Amino acid sequence: MNRPQLNPHYVFRWEASQDAHILLYPEGLIKLNPAAAEILKRCDGQRTADDIVADLDLTFPGQPEAIARDADAFLAMAYDKGWLLPA
Repeated sequence: MNRPQLNPHYVFRWEASQDAHILLYPEGLIKLNPAAAEILKRCDGQRTADDIVADLDLTFPGQPEAIARDADAFLAMAYDKGWLLPA
C-alpha cells in the first residue's frame, strides 16, 4: 500500500518569518496553508493515505468526508508536483 514520504529534495519546516510551514527546495520555497502542513506532517513513509486521513479526522473531528476528499486531492497534487514519493 502507498505510504507517502517527503521527497528528499525538499525540506518541510516552520518558518517564523513567513508565519507558516514551508517546503524549501534548491530553487526557492513554497508557503503552505495550514491544511497542507497538517497533511505533510503525517507523510512519514510509515502511514498510508488512509492512516493519514484517519489521524486528521481524530485531530479535526466533525467532517470526515471533507477531510478525506481534501487530503486525497492534496496528496494527488503533491505527488504530481514531486513533493511526495512512495516509501
